[in-house]
Amino acid sequence: MEWLIPVLIIVALVAIIGIYLWATYNSLVTLKVRVDEAWSDITVQMKRRADLIPNLIETVKGYAAHERSVFENVTKARAESLNAQGPAEAAAAENHMQTALRSIFAVAEAYPQLQASQNYLQLQGELVDTEDKIQASRRFYNGGVRELNTKVQVFPNNLIARNLGFTQRDFFEVSDSAAIAEPPRVQF
Repeated sequence: MEWLIPVLIIVALVAIIGIYLWATYNSLVTLKVRVDEAWSDITVQMKRRADLIPNLIETVKGYAAHERSVFENVTKARAESLNAQGPAEAAAAENHMQTALRSIFAVAEAYPQLQASQNYLQLQGELVDTEDKIQASRRFYNGGVRELNTKVQVFPNNLIARNLGFTQRDFFEVSDSAAIAEPPRVQF
Protein backbone atom coordinates (compact mmCIF):
# COMPACT_ATOMS: atom_id res chain seq x y z
CA MET A 1 0.00 0.00 0.00
CA GLU A 2 2.91 2.40 0.59
CA TRP A 3 3.79 2.40 -3.10
CA LEU A 4 0.23 3.44 -4.10
CA ILE A 5 0.55 7.10 -2.97
CA PRO A 6 3.76 7.82 -4.94
CA VAL A 7 2.30 6.07 -7.99
CA LEU A 8 -0.89 8.15 -7.73
CA ILE A 9 1.17 11.34 -7.40
CA ILE A 10 3.22 10.42 -10.48
CA VAL A 11 0.07 9.54 -12.44
CA ALA A 12 -1.53 12.83 -11.38
CA LEU A 13 1.57 14.80 -12.42
CA VAL A 14 1.72 13.02 -15.79
CA ALA A 15 -2.01 13.71 -16.29
CA ILE A 16 -1.59 17.41 -15.42
CA ILE A 17 1.40 17.74 -17.76
CA GLY A 18 -0.51 15.89 -20.49
CA ILE A 19 -3.55 18.15 -20.11
CA TYR A 20 -1.31 21.22 -20.17
CA LEU A 21 0.45 20.03 -23.35
CA TRP A 22 -2.89 19.18 -24.97
CA ALA A 23 -4.41 22.58 -24.09
CA THR A 24 -1.29 24.49 -25.16
CA TYR A 25 -1.03 22.64 -28.45
CA ASN A 26 -4.71 23.22 -29.26
CA SER A 27 -4.52 26.91 -28.42
CA LEU A 28 -1.40 27.31 -30.59
CA VAL A 29 -3.12 25.53 -33.48
CA THR A 30 -6.17 27.77 -33.07
CA LEU A 31 -4.03 30.91 -33.16
CA LYS A 32 -2.04 29.66 -36.16
CA VAL A 33 -5.24 28.96 -38.09
CA ARG A 34 -6.59 32.40 -37.16
CA VAL A 35 -3.39 34.07 -38.43
CA ASP A 36 -3.50 32.03 -41.65
CA GLU A 37 -7.14 33.00 -42.15
CA ALA A 38 -6.34 36.66 -41.59
CA TRP A 39 -3.48 36.49 -44.10
CA SER A 40 -5.85 34.92 -46.59
CA ASP A 41 -8.28 37.82 -46.07
CA ILE A 42 -5.49 40.29 -46.83
CA THR A 43 -4.51 38.50 -50.03
CA VAL A 44 -8.15 38.33 -51.17
CA GLN A 45 -8.59 42.08 -50.70
CA MET A 46 -5.26 42.88 -52.35
CA LYS A 47 -6.28 40.71 -55.32
CA ARG A 48 -9.62 42.53 -55.50
CA ARG A 49 -7.81 45.85 -55.54
CA ALA A 50 -5.41 44.59 -58.20
CA ASP A 51 -8.40 43.57 -60.31
CA LEU A 52 -9.93 47.06 -60.01
CA ILE A 53 -6.76 48.89 -61.01
CA PRO A 54 -6.76 48.02 -64.76
CA ASN A 55 -10.31 49.38 -65.04
CA LEU A 56 -9.31 52.55 -63.21
CA ILE A 57 -6.25 52.98 -65.44
CA GLU A 58 -8.30 52.56 -68.61
CA THR A 59 -10.84 55.11 -67.39
CA VAL A 60 -8.15 57.67 -66.53
CA LYS A 61 -6.24 56.92 -69.76
CA GLY A 62 -9.24 58.04 -71.76
CA TYR A 63 -8.87 61.52 -70.29
CA ALA A 64 -5.13 61.76 -69.67
CA ALA A 65 -3.39 59.60 -72.25
CA HIS A 66 -0.13 61.58 -72.02
CA GLU A 67 0.47 60.56 -68.37
CA ARG A 68 2.26 57.38 -69.45
CA SER A 69 4.74 57.16 -66.54
CA VAL A 70 1.91 57.27 -63.99
CA PHE A 71 0.19 54.32 -65.66
CA GLU A 72 3.45 52.36 -65.88
CA ASN A 73 4.14 52.93 -62.18
CA VAL A 74 0.67 51.76 -61.22
CA THR A 75 1.02 48.68 -63.42
CA LYS A 76 4.42 47.83 -61.88
CA ALA A 77 3.04 48.32 -58.36
CA ARG A 78 0.06 46.08 -59.19
CA ALA A 79 2.35 43.30 -60.45
CA GLU A 80 4.56 43.63 -57.37
CA SER A 81 1.50 43.42 -55.14
CA LEU A 82 0.21 40.29 -56.87
CA ASN A 83 3.61 38.57 -56.67
CA ALA A 84 4.35 39.40 -53.02
CA GLN A 85 5.06 36.40 -50.82
CA GLY A 86 4.67 36.89 -47.08
CA PRO A 87 4.06 39.93 -44.92
CA ALA A 88 7.43 41.65 -45.51
CA GLU A 89 7.17 41.58 -49.31
CA ALA A 90 3.48 42.46 -49.16
CA ALA A 91 4.21 45.48 -46.96
CA ALA A 92 6.85 46.73 -49.41
CA ALA A 93 4.47 46.17 -52.32
CA GLU A 94 1.73 47.94 -50.37
CA ASN A 95 3.94 51.02 -49.97
CA HIS A 96 4.62 51.12 -53.72
CA MET A 97 0.93 50.62 -54.47
CA GLN A 98 -0.09 53.49 -52.20
CA THR A 99 2.40 55.82 -53.89
CA ALA A 100 1.21 54.77 -57.35
CA LEU A 101 -2.46 55.20 -56.47
CA ARG A 102 -1.80 58.65 -55.03
CA SER A 103 -0.21 59.66 -58.33
CA ILE A 104 -3.12 58.38 -60.41
CA PHE A 105 -5.61 60.23 -58.20
CA ALA A 106 -3.47 63.36 -58.50
CA VAL A 107 -3.63 63.05 -62.30
CA ALA A 108 -7.38 62.58 -62.12
CA GLU A 109 -7.75 65.81 -60.14
CA ALA A 110 -6.37 67.74 -63.10
CA TYR A 111 -9.26 66.60 -65.32
CA PRO A 112 -12.69 67.87 -64.21
CA GLN A 113 -14.44 65.82 -66.91
CA LEU A 114 -12.91 62.68 -65.40
CA GLN A 115 -14.00 63.72 -61.92
CA ALA A 116 -17.57 63.88 -63.22
CA SER A 117 -17.43 60.47 -64.92
CA GLN A 118 -19.77 57.99 -63.22
CA ASN A 119 -17.50 55.10 -64.16
CA TYR A 120 -14.50 56.79 -62.54
CA LEU A 121 -16.47 57.70 -59.43
CA GLN A 122 -17.75 54.15 -59.07
CA LEU A 123 -14.25 52.68 -59.51
CA GLN A 124 -12.81 55.18 -57.05
CA GLY A 125 -15.53 54.29 -54.52
CA GLU A 126 -14.85 50.57 -54.93
CA LEU A 127 -11.13 51.17 -54.53
CA VAL A 128 -11.66 53.19 -51.35
CA ASP A 129 -13.93 50.44 -50.00
CA THR A 130 -11.29 47.82 -50.82
CA GLU A 131 -8.56 49.91 -49.15
CA ASP A 132 -10.71 50.06 -46.01
CA LYS A 133 -11.13 46.29 -46.11
CA ILE A 134 -7.38 45.81 -46.53
CA GLN A 135 -6.76 48.00 -43.49
CA ALA A 136 -9.30 46.04 -41.44
CA SER A 137 -7.75 42.76 -42.58
CA ARG A 138 -4.28 44.03 -41.64
CA ARG A 139 -5.47 44.94 -38.16
CA PHE A 140 -7.08 41.51 -37.72
CA TYR A 141 -3.95 39.78 -39.01
CA ASN A 142 -1.62 41.80 -36.77
CA GLY A 143 -3.87 41.09 -33.77
CA GLY A 144 -3.69 37.37 -34.48
CA VAL A 145 0.08 37.55 -34.95
CA ARG A 146 0.40 39.40 -31.64
CA GLU A 147 -1.59 36.69 -29.83
CA LEU A 148 0.33 33.85 -31.48
CA ASN A 149 3.74 35.45 -30.87
CA THR A 150 2.86 36.11 -27.24
CA LYS A 151 1.71 32.53 -26.75
CA VAL A 152 4.89 31.19 -28.37
CA GLN A 153 7.16 33.45 -26.27
CA VAL A 154 5.71 33.14 -22.75
CA PHE A 155 7.11 30.69 -20.24
CA PRO A 156 6.59 27.70 -20.13
CA ASN A 157 5.04 27.64 -23.62
CA ASN A 158 8.36 28.72 -25.13
CA LEU A 159 9.88 25.44 -23.95
CA ILE A 160 7.48 23.35 -26.02
CA ALA A 161 6.12 25.59 -28.81
CA ARG A 162 9.23 25.42 -31.01
CA ASN A 163 9.46 21.65 -30.52
CA LEU A 164 5.88 21.38 -31.75
CA GLY A 165 6.71 23.43 -34.87
CA PHE A 166 5.24 26.79 -33.86
CA THR A 167 7.29 29.88 -34.62
CA GLN A 168 6.72 33.60 -34.42
CA ARG A 169 5.12 35.31 -37.40
CA ASP A 170 5.97 38.65 -38.99
CA PHE A 171 3.64 41.59 -38.55
CA PHE A 172 2.27 43.29 -41.66
CA GLU A 173 3.92 46.65 -41.08
CA VAL A 174 4.46 49.74 -43.15
CA SER A 175 8.17 49.78 -43.93
CA ASP A 176 8.28 53.52 -44.58
CA SER A 177 6.43 55.17 -41.70
CA ALA A 178 7.30 58.63 -43.05
CA ALA A 179 5.16 57.85 -46.11
CA ILE A 180 2.02 57.70 -43.98
CA ALA A 181 2.97 60.29 -41.38
CA GLU A 182 1.34 63.12 -43.32
CA PRO A 183 -1.28 63.25 -46.05
CA PRO A 184 -0.08 63.25 -49.65
CA ARG A 185 0.53 66.59 -51.34
CA VAL A 186 -0.77 67.11 -54.82
CA GLN A 187 1.40 69.37 -56.96
CA PHE A 188 1.22 70.05 -60.68
